[in-house]
Amino acid sequence: MGLTALCGAIWGCGPTELPEEEAGLSQSSQSLTDFNGLATNGLATNGLATNGLATNGLATNGLATNGLFSVWLNQDPEVRVDLMKYIIACAVPAGEVRTYTNKKTGKRYQWEGQMGLTPSWAAGHPATEVEEQLVSACLAAHANPYGLHVNFSLQGRTAVGTEIPFTSQELSQYSVRESCFFGNLFRNQGLYAGNDRNSLDPDESTVRGCGLSRTMIGENPECEPIYRVGRCDLFTCTLDATGRYYTQCFLFGKAYRPLTTRVLPSAINVCGDGVCQVTEHCGKGWGGRGRTPDNCGVDCGRCD
Repeated sequence: MGLTALCGAIWGCGPTELPEEEAGLSQSSQSLTDFNGLATNGLATNGLATNGLATNGLATNGLATNGLFSVWLNQDPEVRVDLMKYIIACAVPAGEVRTYTNKKTGKRYQWEGQMGLTPSWAAGHPATEVEEQLVSACLAAHANPYGLHVNFSLQGRTAVGTEIPFTSQELSQYSVRESCFFGNLFRNQGLYAGNDRNSLDPDESTVRGCGLSRTMIGENPECEPIYRVGRCDLFTCTLDATGRYYTQCFLFGKAYRPLTTRVLPSAINVCGDGVCQVTEHCGKGWGGRGRTPDNCGVDCGRCD
């Protein structure tokens, strides 16, 4: 599904609204643990490509209560329950949880907050445009075409301008500058990503290929609806004074609040390291001893 099709899905005809008490997301607190910008991605890209964020009513009614949520969730509960896990993690502060009991199935769900990027929306108020942008960027940062769980460091500012907490150890360990993400799924404006460094080397690959990618500009079918815009710093993104993250990205004359990611060096797979990774494939052609990810015979053996 391309960007146009995705946006049509988001703004398509919504279902009939249910009574608010049927769709309430209740709020509670849990013991607060130390938190920084470390996150774990694992949101499969189909969670973004096939599921709208506007038709569930969350944008206009806040995360506390809304009337469209039940219908939206039950249309594809397996995928959308997982999507909600990441929405809550992005929007709600650490130490808080959101729970929901599906009256249709009787099943109870609980999602934990983590990033706290959108405090007003998390408190039940209508989402501001900046909050929509941050949740969209955060979801994009959590997506990968394999749906695998890979830790990364998320850098940037919340909707109220507070810097996402970090530690010097985090910056030291997550030393590979990866990507910038921005866009707005709520307003039919798409999702975008750029490299925060040069392209991958010919022998490199990564499961986070929707962020750091060899495809610098254009669409990657495995990462739809995320569209690549080249390098962040050579595009129209503005670095913070610290040089760690981008504060604003422009596209088609529109300003977006982006989020910036860093990864561990081990997140970059290298053909020739003796391990056949999920991003690498068997060798083909003369000798079958290739050293590129799609022809990595040195690690994965020859194709039969």
